[in-house]
Amino acid sequence: MELTLDRVYQAAHVLKPVINKTDLVHATRIEADCDLYLKTENLQNTGSFKIRGAYFKISTLSEEDKKKGVVACSAGNHAQGVALAATKAGTKSTIFLPAIAPISKVEATRNYGAEVRMIDGVYDDAYNAAVEYQKESGAVFIHPFNDIDVMAGQGTIGMEIMEQLEDADAVVVPVGGGGLISGVSFVIKKLNPKCKVYGVQAQGAASMVQAVADRKLESLEEVHTFADGIAVKSPGNLSYEMVREYVDELVTVSDDEIAAAILTLMEKQKIVSEGAGAVSVAAVLFNKLPLKGKKVVCIISGGNIDVNILSRVISRGLLKTGRKASLTLSLLDKPGQLEEVSRIIAELGANVTKVDHNMNVEDSDINGCYLTLRIETRDFKHIEEIKKRFREEGFSLV
Repeated sequence: MELTLDRVYQAAHVLKPVINKTDLVHATRIEADCDLYLKTENLQNTGSFKIRGAYFKISTLSEEDKKKGVVACSAGNHAQGVALAATKAGTKSTIFLPAIAPISKVEATRNYGAEVRMIDGVYDDAYNAAVEYQKESGAVFIHPFNDIDVMAGQGTIGMEIMEQLEDADAVVVPVGGGGLISGVSFVIKKLNPKCKVYGVQAQGAASMVQAVADRKLESLEEVHTFADGIAVKSPGNLSYEMVREYVDELVTVSDDEIAAAILTLMEKQKIVSEGAGAVSVAAVLFNKLPLKGKKVVCIISGGNIDVNILSRVISRGLLKTGRKASLTLSLLDKPGQLEEVSRIIAELGANVTKVDHNMNVEDSDINGCYLTLRIETRDFKHIEEIKKRFREEGFSLV
């Protein structure tokens, strides 16, 4: 079976009572070289776009298939989509999740009615366990990305974008296994061939980027990124072919860049995104794509981020954007030094959050010390102003 526009229109009809037509937010507060819009699938039912593909796929099953139950594997978002869709269809769902899946996603999947089985490793290890279970049980396997009906469900996002912003110049899409970008790129290229479609992966999980570059399907030995929703070792054969045909370019972003994007979305647009959802915005913020002056839509594919990870991500994002800095000064250990340091920082409008005074430093004078300051700053330019003032007033920066 091939993906067709008719199949996507059918999916849109089936999904109408179940999903939200998510808003396209004009991101006027985010400083970028382009006219930026955000497709907020983080506000979708279950907190991610995955409900679209999972629900449509399960809706196509026969009554006989539904009696057998369904099985799926996921880093968390597809799991929630399958669990909710199966419960609504009155069929049993068994979901295999990798141990790296955030607790919030695991609990949400259980709450939607699935039987959850945790597997050591990453998504691909959960996939192998799910395949074995499927063979034993006869349940219907609901693939998270390598399935035409799943792609058709995800393609409804492309339809909505074209309705909401028909003159878009480019759409930037997060990529893990490739189901989302397959559906979206197919629809957009059929409805508006001039519109560019770009895919973004995490540097530590660039399986689709590598496959397209090497012109063959292959598997990474390992993946390493906090963007668990796109931490996939190997793309699907169907999604790989779709990407080769319909996607204009693929790029990667680092975990630090993703963290900065999450922070920017929260601070500037009041949007909570998980790591996988923010890679599209990271690619725009760090100029990975030729988008200057263009009308650009970034898909925020999900918002299911664990709060424990979020606090660490915010800290990394602050460092990456020059909002936090750590400076070490070499001083003579005498009265009044800390007062002078504090005066300079206060005059330049920064804020000290931590001070560490260390007298036991081998390479300093006997009566010397190191003073390490953690400070809150405006940006990298501000940090350089502070360093310059310290040097001008005779302080030695380590």
